[in-house]
Amino acid sequence: MQKLTIKSCFLDGGDFTPTGKSFEVMINPAAYEHKQSVTRAKERAPGKAGYLPKFNGMNETISFREIVIDGTGVLTTKDVKSSIDELRAVVYDYSGEKHEPPWVKLLWGNLIFNGCLDAMSVNYTLFKGTGEPLRAKVDLSFTRAMSPQEEAQVARRSSPDLSHRVEVMAGDTLPLLCYRVYGDSSYYREVASINKLNNFRELIPGARLVFPPLV
Repeated sequence: MQKLTIKSCFLDGGDFTPTGKSFEVMINPAAYEHKQSVTRAKERAPGKAGYLPKFNGMNETISFREIVIDGTGVLTTKDVKSSIDELRAVVYDYSGEKHEPPWVKLLWGNLIFNGCLDAMSVNYTLFKGTGEPLRAKVDLSFTRAMSPQEEAQVARRSSPDLSHRVEVMAGDTLPLLCYRVYGDSSYYREVASINKLNNFRELIPGARLVFPPLV
């Protein structure tokens, strides 16, 4: 059975390149949480009864609970401390050369997740008479990270902060195109003026219009 594997990586030109260090769990987690969220600015103008939250970004996290680290000799000959140290080296330890902790790649079945560690907690649950731990359960949480190339591909953005040239398709209207580019159809008069459109209500299919950045 394939085991959850965590690979330590460094960013090489935007790509997540394995360093050669990796950690394979002894027992696969029973479950994990994959969370996706959207953040929006919550500021509102004074005196307003309501507001329209402005999009800030998207976030994706993945969390594993109670990954078993066993040092009783049943699953591995390694002791608990050695296994925890090995895991820390992959996900947490600061690199003096890179001036940051490692990036990671999570691999398990169809799961491929590039990111960085948010938090790692270790709960020691079984001990020798000397106090040396024999078993531990580890919780791990990671935030997804994207290279600039991957982010641009996923977003397929039509940013209002950039200039765009848009080819008119049959059925397009200027307010509709403004909504697609800016998220607001009310800019159609400014776009009509910039493109010297005498009649913005009748767009010609195949025509190319300029949509300038918002100021």
